[in-house]
Amino acid sequence: MDLENQQRIKDLAEEHGPENMLVILGGAEAEASGLACETVTNGDPTFAGPLAGVQLGLACYHVMEDEIKDAIDDDVYEEQISMMEMVLEVDDIVEEVKEYREKYSQYTL
Repeated sequence: MDLENQQRIKDLAEEHGPENMLVILGGAEAEASGLACETVTNGDPTFAGPLAGVQLGLACYHVMEDEIKDAIDDDVYEEQISMMEMVLEVDDIVEEVKEYREKYSQYTL
């Protein structure tokens, strides 16, 4: 996650409270999605960005997780996302994000 997005998330969490935020990831790789989830829950593991050492504990899900998928209009999901389910390792991505969420998130849906 780039430094600018880290700062945006940090600012929004301070303004609205982390309990009022939900991060929805859309990364195409499990490792990158897990790293992004870890960053918004436990802090930037590279210690390079605004979230270094900042444990926001945000609720964090991947767009292909059932909790999020079920909340999206079926036609929109079909048009915008479903094609990617055929080419991505969805189970690996979901498992990676879920691991970090369960380990570090203070908030869930």
